[in-house]
Amino acid sequence: MFKILIAEDDKELRRLFERVLTKDGYAVTGVSNGKEALDALDVGYFDVIISDIMMPVMDGHELVRALRDAGYTTPVLMITAKDAFDEMERGFMSGSDDYMVKPINIRELSLRVGALLRRAQMISERRQVIGSTILEIDSLTVTTPKESLILPQKEFMLLYKMAAYPGKIFTRQQLMDDIWGYSSDADTHTVDVHIGRLREKFGDSPDFKIVTMRGIGYKVVKL
Repeated sequence: MFKILIAEDDKELRRLFERVLTKDGYAVTGVSNGKEALDALDVGYFDVIISDIMMPVMDGHELVRALRDAGYTTPVLMITAKDAFDEMERGFMSGSDDYMVKPINIRELSLRVGALLRRAQMISERRQVIGSTILEIDSLTVTTPKESLILPQKEFMLLYKMAAYPGKIFTRQQLMDDIWGYSSDADTHTVDVHIGRLREKFGDSPDFKIVTMRGIGYKVVKL
């Protein structure tokens, strides 16, 4: 069971998040500020952290900076009442992974947590092997019997995602959410463009092919 840490000083909002995410099958721990979040991390592991920005004692920006300085790579979803680009930019610069503005859509919150968990799982596995083709996430390298290619990050992550689940159909929107993130301004045509580039590079692969599911999305099939 995935474990979620919520740092939110608004008790009612924190309890609402806890109820919804617990109902979705997560083990949830709630704290009221960044200092308490760090204390919780000292004694337990969490897969995702949801943190408000404006909190007493230690705010969200300070919490994320402390986490990143200490070497924690745990995904962080930041929440704030401020709908301003400079506040969002500051959040990402401090090391957060996603961003939501109050009032929070509870179902969207759950979807974003799921996407962060999927991205974290992809990164933690570091390597995928499909036939004689090896995908190494640290170097964004795809090695085949013929050559070794370093791909642009989005191309690599797109192939890596699908290769991790051969035969599974991914909608364009799923791929957008998992690779580009919910906050991206790009549309799903971007996925088609990147798929086209991958086909140019690996269209003659003896190990896999990228199959279009018309009107739905794509899947990688082992050969």
